[in-house]
Amino acid sequence: MKQLEVQIMGQSYLLGCPDGGDGKLLDAVERVDTAMCKIRDAGKVRARDRIAVLAALNLAFDLADQSAQTSQLAPASTPADSGESNARLAALLVRLDEALSRDDQLI
Repeated sequence: MKQLEVQIMGQSYLLGCPDGGDGKLLDAVERVDTAMCKIRDAGKVRARDRIAVLAALNLAFDLADQSAQTSQLAPASTPADSGESNARLAALLVRLDEALSRDDQLI
C-alpha cells in the first residue's frame, strides 16, 4: 500500500492507497473537493467540519439516487447473481454475434 498526498479545500492530506487504486482515489478526492468548495463558495457555511458533513450527505444522496435509478432499470440481484448474469449476458452476446455473422444484413 502506498500513500498519496492530496489537497482538499486547500488542505493537504496523506492518504493510504491500495496498489493500482490511484485513479479511483484521485477521482474520489476530486469529487469531495468539488463538493466541499461548492458549499464553501455558496457562503452559507464556513466551518470546515460542517462543510465536510454537508458534502458527504450530498454525495451519499447522489449515490443513493443513482442506485435507485439503476435498480428501476434492472431487476434486483445479489452479488452471486451478478456473476451469473454477466456470464449469461456474455453467452447471449456470443450467440448474437454468431447469428449476425451468418447473415450479411440486418432486418
